[in-house]
Amino acid sequence: MKTTAFIFCFFILLQLNAQQQPKLIYLLNKETKLPVAGASIRSTTGNYTRLSGESGMVLLNNFNGGELGITCIGYAKKEIMMNNIAEDGKIFLDPVITSLQEVKISGGARSGIFHTISDLDIDVRPVVNSQEVLRMVPGLFIGQHAGGGKAEQIFLRGFDIDHGTDIAISVDGIPVNMVSHAHGQGYADLHFLIPEMIEKVDFNKGPYFSDKGNFATAGYVGFRTKDHLQSNFVKLEAGQFNTFRAVTGINLLNKTSGLNKNQSLIFAGEASYTKGYFESPQNFKRFNGILKYHTQIGKRSSLTSYISGFTSGWNASGQIPGRAIASGLIGWYGAIDNTEGGKTSRYNVNNTFTTNFNNGIRWKNQLYYTKYRFELYSNFTFFLESPEKGDQIKQKENRDILGFTSNIEKDHQLGSFSSLSRAGIQTRYDNVKGIELSNTENRKTLLKSIMKGDVNEFNGGIFVEERVSLTNKLDVTAGIRGDYFSNRYADHLMTKTLSGNSFIVSPKLNIDYSINDAIKLYWYNGQGIHSNDTRVAIQKNGQNGVTPAWGTDIGGVFKLGKKAMLQSALWYLWLKQEFVYVGDAGIIEPSGKTGRIGMDASLRYEIVRWLYTDIDLNYTYARAMDEPKGENYIPLAPVFTSSGGFTYRKSTGWNGSIRYRYMDSRPANEDNSVIAKGYFICDAAINYTQKKWESGIAIQNIFNTKWKETQFDTESRLYNEPAPVSEIHFTPGTPFFLRAGITLFF
Repeated sequence: MKTTAFIFCFFILLQLNAQQQPKLIYLLNKETKLPVAGASIRSTTGNYTRLSGESGMVLLNNFNGGELGITCIGYAKKEIMMNNIAEDGKIFLDPVITSLQEVKISGGARSGIFHTISDLDIDVRPVVNSQEVLRMVPGLFIGQHAGGGKAEQIFLRGFDIDHGTDIAISVDGIPVNMVSHAHGQGYADLHFLIPEMIEKVDFNKGPYFSDKGNFATAGYVGFRTKDHLQSNFVKLEAGQFNTFRAVTGINLLNKTSGLNKNQSLIFAGEASYTKGYFESPQNFKRFNGILKYHTQIGKRSSLTSYISGFTSGWNASGQIPGRAIASGLIGWYGAIDNTEGGKTSRYNVNNTFTTNFNNGIRWKNQLYYTKYRFELYSNFTFFLESPEKGDQIKQKENRDILGFTSNIEKDHQLGSFSSLSRAGIQTRYDNVKGIELSNTENRKTLLKSIMKGDVNEFNGGIFVEERVSLTNKLDVTAGIRGDYFSNRYADHLMTKTLSGNSFIVSPKLNIDYSINDAIKLYWYNGQGIHSNDTRVAIQKNGQNGVTPAWGTDIGGVFKLGKKAMLQSALWYLWLKQEFVYVGDAGIIEPSGKTGRIGMDASLRYEIVRWLYTDIDLNYTYARAMDEPKGENYIPLAPVFTSSGGFTYRKSTGWNGSIRYRYMDSRPANEDNSVIAKGYFICDAAINYTQKKWESGIAIQNIFNTKWKETQFDTESRLYNEPAPVSEIHFTPGTPFFLRAGITLFF
């Protein structure tokens, strides 16, 4: 790590000493005066393109003057002559709801394949509840199987990702995934994110991005919260099953004076409660809060700092066996063990300092701290192991996370070619006290300790990447990433301490070719990783500490006519042999190589002005590589999924949407003899919006379909049952669920 750190520092010094002094412009929202990221800047001839970064800054190197066209989803198109730009470089864009007729496909590789689609989705159909947060990613499905407070189960690209093993999730650069978690590796609980505070959703699929490290194999999702509120608001919601929710967002600085001083201080809070639709009350309650400060320091630097807090508690009915319903023992929404449930909390402190130097270098440094607690009670097998007292388990931990990242980038010339250099260091240290797996009875009585100890885990990553524009149409991006893991486990039951270390290098190579403003082709290749639980990594001195994944994507983004956009891809992903710590049983379970090949397609179409439709189609063929044919199915791997809907969206007046999601039936075990049944669910929402208020209703499962949200092939035994039975255990999905809300703006 000393050598790689030296290389990174040398790279920084080399770039800081660069002498080029090109023209800098800053793109800002005309109403909020805040930066506009992801805007496309093009010359009228089309042979010069740039993309604005997070700070809204654009470096106009090697531009000889003339007229520039500026386009960005969510903003009106603007054309401006170079000599008409103000001396301070500020250009203001008018916010509007975008028409697909005005959308062009960004040519630069910096934008990512899904940049246009993600910005369009959040502009046309903004997130309205916490369940929709992850569903913004095309092809990503979620399922809840232990009460509203547990992290959702995630499905993407033929992966049953559990709670986050193969997808890297972050909020404002803070990783959400928990390494060596009491319940499961990569556990990602997003319930601390207030949906109304989401500004941007950045996502991509595959392991092709040098700045994404641990867990970024099937893909990554990065959420960015708002630095400023266009207006203060109070939102009240109420619905069936004794459901209540209150949200508020307030600019604590005077709006006008704060913007004049280029600073903002905002507070947002959320409180929610539901009794739930289960026969045994869920009594799920959650409280969220965030206090965020953003300021410009001089003309070139900005500081963003915030503290956030989240706490929740709930009861759960868990996963129930089909035979218990068939026999009349319980109803569809009943429970075998109604003392399941848990409580959790998370507190974050985040500081991000960004500097844009005169020569176009952008240097971003971030320091964050997270305090996290977790306690979960589950019962998957009922009376299989203990016929008298039951098989309830307790999983608990108390965690501190400290992280630091430093990223630098610069547009420059590499000979006669335009180029972008990027490099970064990312460090994270987890100190987990009292990570525990125990047998309990009714949450109250401790029966037996299975695993208990302390985990110390450090991950240090470094990456270097160069994007070269060989022509105005062809970009080649080559990157390499190195990750070091240090794992230590102090076993309280065995009174011994074990440690291990591992290091892995991950190369990446991406090619983007833009034929014109309507067609962009790409071919992405690279290795990604996901780390294993520390209790696995310490085996054989860290040799099983990290699992590589190799992938390739070939596809394109196409503008079809004036009102339609299509993204499609053919992809392959291969994972090496890995050893998995099963948090529910306290055992290490080996699994062999796996291979997945699939096709994705995402279509966005503007039927008429203000009326949009979208559809996502995803097919995957997933198999274990080392098993004989017919016994090589990957349990619960999605085969075919689809989602989409219609949205009517205007700034004021009536707005509404109707959406569906479909998951086909899929194998639940290795020989496909047990099937997890698919489902088709529709949701709808309608709102009426005015300048000072908004009201509306939302309905989940409008056809009141009985469906199984999560399913597992589990061996269990009911009380007094003579022998165990293996069959599908499931959590019933939400029935018809109506809620209404009103929002006041001031």
